[in-house]
Amino acid sequence: MPTRSARTAWTGGLQDGSGRVELASSGVGTYDVSFPKRTADSAEGTTSPEELIAAAHSSCFAMACSAEIGNAGGTVQSLDVNADVTLGPDPAGGFRLSGIKLTVRGRVSGIDAAGALKAAEAAKAGCPISKALAGVENIELDAAFEA
Repeated sequence: MPTRSARTAWTGGLQDGSGRVELASSGVGTYDVSFPKRTADSAEGTTSPEELIAAAHSSCFAMACSAEIGNAGGTVQSLDVNADVTLGPDPAGGFRLSGIKLTVRGRVSGIDAAGALKAAEAAKAGCPISKALAGVENIELDAAFEA
């Protein structure tokens, strides 16, 4: 299996510095990062590790959910997956990911909504990004399907 890479070039200190993260394997983009903007309500044109994790989790979960629905005998017509990743204080000091909410709305055929929900739960547990994020205390799933 391939290895994918990203690279960040950073200058300055935590509060006054900034960086640029490059999606090196795909070459699809380079994005600004900044700690003050990472912890602000508005990202103001910069990305953050949490947003990049959200992108990874939503896309991985969509793939895993599609596979699990297929394994259950269903066919995905459409999935709309959103991942919200929250940065919060760590009681041990510093910061940690304090929660992730996966929201999926989908249309399926060949199985009922209850079967699709069961598949979504399996996808949440089995997707590689969910597994990698197992240290996050609260990964919540909000799933609704039309059969």
